[in-house]
Amino acid sequence: MSGSTKQKKKHLKAVRPKLRLFRAKEPLFSVFMWGINHSISELSHVNIPVMLMPDDFKAYTKTRVDNHMFNKENMPSHFKFKEYCPIVFRNLRERFGIDDEIYLLSLTKNCPLDTEPVGRSGGSRALVSYDKKLFIKTMQKEQVAEMHRILKEYHQYIVERHADTLLPQYLGMYRITINDSETYLLVVRNVFSPRLKIHRKYDLKGSTVARQASDKERAKGLPTYKDNDFLSNGQLIQVGEEKRKKLMEMIQADTEFLSSLHLMDYSLLVGIHDCTATDHDCNDSFDNDVDNDVDDDEDEDSPGSGNASVPTPPDSPVVVSPPPIFTGSLDPAFEHFGIKCSDQCPRAEIYFVALIDILTHYGVKKRTAQAAKTVKHGAGAEISTVKPDQYARRLLEFVEKIIE
Repeated sequence: MSGSTKQKKKHLKAVRPKLRLFRAKEPLFSVFMWGINHSISELSHVNIPVMLMPDDFKAYTKTRVDNHMFNKENMPSHFKFKEYCPIVFRNLRERFGIDDEIYLLSLTKNCPLDTEPVGRSGGSRALVSYDKKLFIKTMQKEQVAEMHRILKEYHQYIVERHADTLLPQYLGMYRITINDSETYLLVVRNVFSPRLKIHRKYDLKGSTVARQASDKERAKGLPTYKDNDFLSNGQLIQVGEEKRKKLMEMIQADTEFLSSLHLMDYSLLVGIHDCTATDHDCNDSFDNDVDNDVDDDEDEDSPGSGNASVPTPPDSPVVVSPPPIFTGSLDPAFEHFGIKCSDQCPRAEIYFVALIDILTHYGVKKRTAQAAKTVKHGAGAEISTVKPDQYARRLLEFVEKIIE
């Protein structure tokens, strides 16, 4: 009998990290949530540069996932996620005071919800994050190109103004490809507060030609009224001399900047919260008990086992609470664009004021539209399609009359 002994070999099965499955009502947003999670995870390992370089404004990251075995009820088996200028947008988020962890939580804790577009839709689809802090809007290719064209100047303007501006707060831009179908998405900060109800809403361009809400629009729960409606309702923005001076300075600086980039057709969005209304608070509609669309899963067939090789570990469990009850003080985290009315205002109101829809370049198409409208309405008519400097000047003059 041999004195040697056989040693039994141990076969250890490698334990894969848990992966997050993002269950949304449609594949597009399952991929969007997955992509945001992956992007923020990757950016957390990238050193923050002292200053941005020209190449940062041309950069992008691409992730491709191919996995035929993956559960198609949750996510498509093939998709691509592209993020444009990730370092630039991270820098913008920081300057706008939005931490990446908050950004991640807003966009991935639960699926974004469809909502009414703010401003003109142009066939775009609008969604709001479950906590109502962020807007997600689909874009056309032309708008993506326009964003690339102005991004460097936009970033520089935000830096110079120390983010003290009414311009849209652009936080991220992405492209999602599913079954060869491409969708472009832009994330911006919500102009309105997630905890205060908006009772009246206006989209103002400083034009009076065909600028009133249609009967169809008026039938909505919260119609978007226009310039003529604002005037006929006798509406005013009453904030007092000091706030008026600051507001006018911002609008003038912002519109001059937009004009310098040959941009036009933007709007001044005005939302009004009536502090005396009985339906004062939005917290009752903040749904913290919705089915959580983000699950941790150890599925062997989860994405990351394909070409991407990008397993993304789950975050620690986070308890999400509604925003704190509004007690009268504006909080920049919730009411960034909010302005309280003056003591002389006959009714206690809070105004939310910002410029929106700024990505329209005054090119051949707009010049043609201007010529056609001039023929139809006459050379002296206040049509909305005019040259950028004239557009900016006219909006400024209109706003000067309605702010007290």
